[in-house]
Amino acid sequence: MQLETFILTNFKNYSFQRIDCSPGLTCFIGKNGMGKTNLLDAIYYLCMGKSYFNLPDSLIANHEADFFRLEGHFIKEGSKELVVAKVIPRKKKELERNGTPYRRLSEHVGLLPVVLIAPDDTNLVTEGSETRRSFLDNTLSQLDNQYLQQLLTYNKVLQQRNALLKQFGEHGGYNTTLIETYNRQMAGPAMAIYQSRQQFMAPFRQLLCELYQSISGEAEDVDCQYISKMEQAPLDVLLQEAAEKDRVLQRTTVGPHKDDLDFTIRGYPLKRFASQGQLKSFILSLKLAQYRQLMEKKRVPPILLLDDIFDKLDNDRVNQLLELLIRGDFGQAFITDTDERRLEAIIQKFGHQYLKYSIQNGTATKINGG
Repeated sequence: MQLETFILTNFKNYSFQRIDCSPGLTCFIGKNGMGKTNLLDAIYYLCMGKSYFNLPDSLIANHEADFFRLEGHFIKEGSKELVVAKVIPRKKKELERNGTPYRRLSEHVGLLPVVLIAPDDTNLVTEGSETRRSFLDNTLSQLDNQYLQQLLTYNKVLQQRNALLKQFGEHGGYNTTLIETYNRQMAGPAMAIYQSRQQFMAPFRQLLCELYQSISGEAEDVDCQYISKMEQAPLDVLLQEAAEKDRVLQRTTVGPHKDDLDFTIRGYPLKRFASQGQLKSFILSLKLAQYRQLMEKKRVPPILLLDDIFDKLDNDRVNQLLELLIRGDFGQAFITDTDERRLEAIIQKFGHQYLKYSIQNGTATKINGG
């Protein structure tokens, strides 16, 4: 899979910009705050139908503009794919494939697999379980659109159940029959979500461990365990057991929306016992394992977006990562950096076709290619 060209109109700090892409490596060089990351986010938006950084569309349009538009020209398995996002914040959002609007935006997810690695991805370890579930859901949704549909169904019913519990708490009373109606609606999607997550983990864990040792050059063991109460019982049983707790707290306290990933190093919690270098190596390994799983299952190399990650790594880890990228049959990659000399060194080691752009105040200027 390859992105040939993408065009931004009123997207973040870009009024209008066309970017021609290398089939190998496309590099964006510039100081912080110039708009390098915004270009990567535009690619991600075209692939996923939303911003990687969970920004609402109302905060994406450039300055006082009342709309933004993205256009991407892709080639996938020999066929051209034109993807256009047209967004009027707070009013209308439309995603088109080859001139035909999607009925549901979720239908687009998985068509153009993508992985973005950013400095803030350490939040996957340091923050709460929601960030880790989001990583898991992002991966599985790209692998299987049916998983995404089950997740959307489950979350919709969950929201309705929580609203009902809050209503009971505010106005008094409790309708067991009505609650059980929602329980039954949630049970099927919950089981499908749980089984998909469980089946995904075994090959993913193995890849993660192998990649960590390649990137870190160290022998300590790392692991990633899937944690779910549905290992003990199906959701309908768990909901019955938690009925009183849910009534008191006015929210649903069990289910796939409470699942987590447990990261360890040498058998101890990664969050507490990993050094900064080990933490960075683990996050890179996690994201590259995501990439490998997507490539294997989708049978096309995902687009790889690397946002200022070389600025956060020591030279040894930079070299290990580059060797992994060169040896690993990775497809098209996009890299941002603040250091032009470092970027030139990366380009020389990468040894592929490349294009390089200078980014200044929302303007990208092509400076050379090879």
